Amino acid sequence: MFKITKRYFDSIGLTFVCIMFLFVAVLAGNATARATQTITVYAAASTTNAVTDIAKLFEQTHKTEVRLSFASSSTLAKQIEQGAPAEVYLSANPKWMNYLEEREAIVNATRTDLLGNRIVLIAPEESPLHDLTVDTKLNLSGLLGDGRLSMGDPDHVPAGMYGKKAMEKLGLWDGVKDKIAPSKDVRAALVLVERGETPLGQVYATDAAISKKVKVVGVFPESSHPPVVYPVALVKATGPAEEFLEFLKSEQAAEIFRTYGFAVR
Repeated sequence: MFKITKRYFDSIGLTFVCIMFLFVAVLAGNATARATQTITVYAAASTTNAVTDIAKLFEQTHKTEVRLSFASSSTLAKQIEQGAPAEVYLSANPKWMNYLEEREAIVNATRTDLLGNRIVLIAPEESPLHDLTVDTKLNLSGLLGDGRLSMGDPDHVPAGMYGKKAMEKLGLWDGVKDKIAPSKDVRAALVLVERGETPLGQVYATDAAISKKVKVVGVFPESSHPPVVYPVALVKATGPAEEFLEFLKSEQAAEIFRTYGFAVR
Protein backbone atom coordinates (compact mmCIF):
# COMPACT_ATOMS: atom_id res chain seq x y z
CA MET A 1 0.00 0.00 0.00
CA PHE A 2 1.25 3.45 -0.99
CA LYS A 3 2.33 5.36 2.10
CA ILE A 4 2.21 9.17 2.18
CA THR A 5 5.15 10.53 4.11
CA LYS A 6 6.45 13.90 5.16
CA ARG A 7 9.21 13.53 2.59
CA TYR A 8 6.52 13.12 -0.09
CA PHE A 9 4.85 16.39 0.92
CA ASP A 10 8.22 18.09 1.08
CA SER A 11 9.06 16.97 -2.44
CA ILE A 12 5.70 18.18 -3.75
CA GLY A 13 6.22 21.50 -2.03
CA LEU A 14 9.67 21.86 -3.47
CA THR A 15 8.41 21.03 -6.96
CA PHE A 16 5.58 23.56 -6.59
CA VAL A 17 7.99 26.24 -5.48
CA CYS A 18 10.24 25.53 -8.47
CA ILE A 19 7.33 25.71 -10.90
CA MET A 20 6.13 28.98 -9.40
CA PHE A 21 9.65 30.40 -9.52
CA LEU A 22 9.93 29.54 -13.22
CA PHE A 23 6.48 31.00 -13.87
CA VAL A 24 7.36 34.28 -12.18
CA ALA A 25 10.70 34.37 -14.01
CA VAL A 26 8.94 33.97 -17.37
CA LEU A 27 6.47 36.73 -16.52
CA ALA A 28 9.29 39.01 -15.39
CA GLY A 29 11.23 38.22 -18.53
CA ASN A 30 8.26 39.07 -20.71
CA ALA A 31 7.68 42.32 -18.81
CA THR A 32 11.33 43.22 -19.18
CA ALA A 33 11.20 42.44 -22.88
CA ARG A 34 8.18 44.70 -23.25
CA ALA A 35 9.85 47.46 -21.26
CA THR A 36 13.12 47.28 -23.16
CA GLN A 37 11.94 47.10 -26.77
CA THR A 38 13.95 49.49 -28.91
CA ILE A 39 13.65 51.43 -32.14
CA THR A 40 16.36 53.15 -34.13
CA VAL A 41 15.72 56.58 -35.63
CA TYR A 42 17.95 58.25 -38.21
CA ALA A 43 17.39 62.01 -38.35
CA ALA A 44 18.98 65.04 -39.99
CA ALA A 45 21.59 66.80 -37.84
CA SER A 46 19.53 69.99 -37.75
CA THR A 47 16.79 68.18 -35.81
CA THR A 48 19.13 66.95 -33.06
CA ASN A 49 17.78 68.96 -30.13
CA ALA A 50 14.11 68.71 -31.02
CA VAL A 51 14.09 64.99 -31.85
CA THR A 52 16.13 64.21 -28.73
CA ASP A 53 13.53 65.93 -26.56
CA ILE A 54 10.68 64.21 -28.40
CA ALA A 55 12.34 60.80 -28.02
CA LYS A 56 12.70 61.33 -24.26
CA LEU A 57 9.01 62.19 -23.97
CA PHE A 58 8.07 59.16 -26.05
CA GLU A 59 10.16 56.86 -23.85
CA GLN A 60 8.34 58.09 -20.75
CA THR A 61 4.94 57.15 -22.14
CA HIS A 62 5.65 54.11 -24.30
CA LYS A 63 8.26 52.05 -22.40
CA THR A 64 10.38 51.95 -25.54
CA GLU A 65 14.02 52.92 -25.86
CA VAL A 66 14.66 55.20 -28.83
CA ARG A 67 18.13 54.99 -30.30
CA LEU A 68 19.01 58.13 -32.23
CA SER A 69 21.56 58.68 -34.97
CA PHE A 70 22.11 62.21 -36.30
CA ALA A 71 24.15 63.17 -39.38
CA SER A 72 23.66 64.81 -42.75
CA SER A 73 20.62 63.45 -44.59
CA SER A 74 22.82 62.14 -47.39
CA THR A 75 25.07 60.18 -45.03
CA LEU A 76 22.08 58.62 -43.30
CA ALA A 77 20.33 57.77 -46.57
CA LYS A 78 23.39 55.98 -47.91
CA GLN A 79 23.77 54.07 -44.65
CA ILE A 80 20.14 52.97 -44.88
CA GLU A 81 20.65 51.95 -48.49
CA GLN A 82 23.51 49.74 -47.33
CA GLY A 83 21.35 48.03 -44.73
CA ALA A 84 21.83 50.12 -41.57
CA PRO A 85 19.26 49.12 -38.90
CA ALA A 86 17.15 52.27 -39.06
CA GLU A 87 13.39 52.02 -38.58
CA VAL A 88 12.45 55.70 -39.00
CA TYR A 89 14.18 58.24 -41.27
CA LEU A 90 13.74 62.02 -41.01
CA SER A 91 15.43 63.89 -43.86
CA ALA A 92 16.18 67.61 -44.15
CA ASN A 93 15.13 67.65 -47.80
CA PRO A 94 13.04 65.60 -50.25
CA LYS A 95 16.01 64.65 -52.43
CA TRP A 96 17.42 62.04 -50.06
CA MET A 97 14.00 60.64 -49.22
CA ASN A 98 13.39 60.33 -52.97
CA TYR A 99 16.75 58.56 -53.20
CA LEU A 100 15.58 55.87 -50.79
CA GLU A 101 12.10 55.67 -52.25
CA GLU A 102 13.53 54.99 -55.71
CA ARG A 103 15.55 52.14 -54.20
CA GLU A 104 12.53 50.74 -52.34
CA ALA A 105 14.35 51.28 -49.04
CA ILE A 106 11.44 52.96 -47.21
CA VAL A 107 7.77 52.19 -46.69
CA ASN A 108 6.43 54.62 -49.29
CA ALA A 109 2.89 54.77 -47.91
CA THR A 110 4.17 56.20 -44.61
CA ARG A 111 6.06 59.12 -46.15
CA THR A 112 4.84 62.56 -45.12
CA ASP A 113 6.20 66.12 -45.08
CA LEU A 114 6.68 66.93 -41.40
CA LEU A 115 8.55 70.23 -41.02
CA GLY A 116 9.69 73.42 -42.66
CA ASN A 117 12.66 75.73 -41.99
CA ARG A 118 14.46 78.87 -43.20
CA ILE A 119 18.08 79.41 -44.22
CA VAL A 120 20.02 82.30 -42.72
CA LEU A 121 23.39 84.01 -42.69
CA ILE A 122 25.13 84.00 -39.31
CA ALA A 123 28.19 85.62 -37.76
CA PRO A 124 29.96 85.30 -34.38
CA GLU A 125 28.09 87.13 -31.64
CA GLU A 126 30.83 89.76 -31.34
CA SER A 127 30.89 90.50 -35.09
CA PRO A 128 30.12 94.12 -36.07
CA LEU A 129 27.90 92.85 -38.90
CA HIS A 130 24.13 93.05 -38.47
CA ASP A 131 20.88 93.53 -40.38
CA LEU A 132 22.20 92.55 -43.79
CA THR A 133 19.75 92.51 -46.68
CA VAL A 134 20.37 89.27 -48.52
CA ASP A 135 19.64 90.11 -52.14
CA THR A 136 21.41 90.61 -55.46
CA LYS A 137 23.21 93.71 -54.13
CA LEU A 138 24.86 92.01 -51.16
CA ASN A 139 28.66 92.03 -51.46
CA LEU A 140 29.08 88.71 -49.74
CA SER A 141 32.55 88.13 -51.11
CA GLY A 142 33.68 91.52 -49.81
CA LEU A 143 32.22 90.84 -46.36
CA LEU A 144 34.20 87.60 -46.19
CA GLY A 145 37.46 89.31 -47.09
CA ASP A 146 40.18 86.69 -46.67
CA GLY A 147 37.85 84.53 -44.59
CA ARG A 148 35.55 81.72 -45.63
CA LEU A 149 31.82 81.04 -45.62
CA SER A 150 30.99 78.06 -43.42
CA MET A 151 28.15 75.91 -44.78
CA GLY A 152 27.11 72.30 -45.19
CA ASP A 153 28.86 70.72 -48.16
CA PRO A 154 26.71 72.00 -51.06
CA ASP A 155 27.25 68.78 -52.99
CA HIS A 156 25.27 66.62 -50.58
CA VAL A 157 24.28 68.33 -47.28
CA PRO A 158 20.71 69.69 -47.59
CA ALA A 159 21.40 73.01 -45.81
CA GLY A 160 24.33 73.64 -48.12
CA MET A 161 22.33 72.60 -51.17
CA TYR A 162 19.60 75.10 -50.29
CA GLY A 163 22.24 77.77 -49.64
CA LYS A 164 23.96 77.21 -52.97
CA LYS A 165 20.63 77.37 -54.82
CA ALA A 166 19.80 80.65 -53.10
CA MET A 167 23.18 82.22 -53.80
CA GLU A 168 23.03 81.12 -57.42
CA LYS A 169 19.58 82.66 -57.77
CA LEU A 170 20.82 85.92 -56.24
CA GLY A 171 23.99 85.99 -58.33
CA LEU A 172 26.26 85.63 -55.30
CA TRP A 173 27.66 82.15 -55.81
CA ASP A 174 30.43 82.90 -58.33
CA GLY A 175 31.91 85.43 -55.93
CA VAL A 176 32.08 83.03 -52.97
CA LYS A 177 32.39 79.51 -54.40
CA ASP A 178 36.15 79.58 -53.88
CA LYS A 179 35.72 80.85 -50.32
CA ILE A 180 33.53 78.03 -49.03
CA ALA A 181 34.39 76.01 -45.91
CA PRO A 182 32.26 72.90 -46.58
CA SER A 183 31.20 70.89 -43.55
CA LYS A 184 29.95 67.32 -43.11
CA ASP A 185 26.61 68.60 -41.79
CA VAL A 186 24.94 71.85 -40.77
CA ARG A 187 25.89 71.53 -37.09
CA ALA A 188 29.56 71.32 -38.04
CA ALA A 189 29.11 74.51 -40.08
CA LEU A 190 27.58 76.19 -37.03
CA VAL A 191 30.54 75.20 -34.85
CA LEU A 192 33.04 76.89 -37.19
CA VAL A 193 31.23 80.20 -36.74
CA GLU A 194 30.85 79.70 -32.99
CA ARG A 195 34.62 79.27 -32.73
CA GLY A 196 35.25 82.34 -34.87
CA GLU A 197 37.08 80.23 -37.45
CA THR A 198 34.91 81.73 -40.18
CA PRO A 199 33.44 85.26 -40.21
CA LEU A 200 30.15 84.11 -41.72
CA GLY A 201 28.13 80.94 -42.06
CA GLN A 202 24.99 79.73 -43.76
CA VAL A 203 22.78 77.44 -41.67
CA TYR A 204 19.14 76.81 -40.84
CA ALA A 205 17.33 79.34 -38.67
CA THR A 206 16.77 76.58 -36.10
CA ASP A 207 20.51 75.94 -35.76
CA ALA A 208 21.22 79.63 -35.19
CA ALA A 209 18.47 79.73 -32.55
CA ILE A 210 20.11 77.13 -30.28
CA SER A 211 23.47 78.90 -30.09
CA LYS A 212 24.39 81.84 -27.87
CA LYS A 213 27.69 82.26 -29.70
CA VAL A 214 26.28 83.33 -33.06
CA LYS A 215 23.71 85.79 -34.32
CA VAL A 216 21.59 85.96 -37.45
CA VAL A 217 22.77 88.82 -39.64
CA GLY A 218 20.61 88.09 -42.68
CA VAL A 219 17.78 85.88 -43.90
CA PHE A 220 17.68 84.40 -47.39
CA PRO A 221 14.40 85.20 -49.18
CA GLU A 222 12.21 82.14 -49.53
CA SER A 223 11.81 82.89 -53.22
CA SER A 224 15.55 82.32 -53.74
CA HIS A 225 15.48 78.57 -53.09
CA PRO A 226 13.13 75.58 -53.06
CA PRO A 227 11.00 75.30 -49.90
CA VAL A 228 12.90 73.75 -47.00
CA VAL A 229 10.91 70.58 -46.35
CA TYR A 230 11.64 67.73 -43.93
CA PRO A 231 9.96 64.47 -45.00
CA VAL A 232 9.75 61.49 -42.65
CA ALA A 233 9.00 57.81 -43.34
CA LEU A 234 9.30 54.34 -41.92
CA VAL A 235 12.21 52.24 -43.07
CA LYS A 236 10.73 49.17 -41.39
CA ALA A 237 7.07 48.83 -40.44
CA THR A 238 7.41 47.57 -36.86
CA GLY A 239 4.85 48.31 -34.18
CA PRO A 240 7.08 50.56 -32.03
CA ALA A 241 8.36 52.40 -35.11
CA GLU A 242 4.81 53.07 -36.28
CA GLU A 243 3.96 54.41 -32.83
CA PHE A 244 6.96 56.73 -32.87
CA LEU A 245 6.14 58.01 -36.36
CA GLU A 246 2.62 58.86 -35.18
CA PHE A 247 4.08 60.54 -32.10
CA LEU A 248 6.30 62.71 -34.32
CA LYS A 249 3.09 63.96 -35.96
CA SER A 250 1.32 64.59 -32.65
CA GLU A 251 0.59 67.98 -31.12
CA GLN A 252 2.98 67.17 -28.27
CA ALA A 253 5.83 66.77 -30.74
CA ALA A 254 4.68 69.81 -32.73
CA GLU A 255 5.03 72.01 -29.65
CA ILE A 256 8.62 70.88 -29.21
CA PHE A 257 9.44 71.42 -32.88
CA ARG A 258 7.99 74.94 -32.72
CA THR A 259 10.03 75.67 -29.60
CA TYR A 260 13.16 75.10 -31.68
CA GLY A 261 11.89 77.29 -34.52
CA PHE A 262 10.60 74.70 -36.98
CA ALA A 263 7.47 75.28 -38.98
CA VAL A 264 5.15 72.29 -38.50
CA ARG A 265 3.43 71.33 -41.74
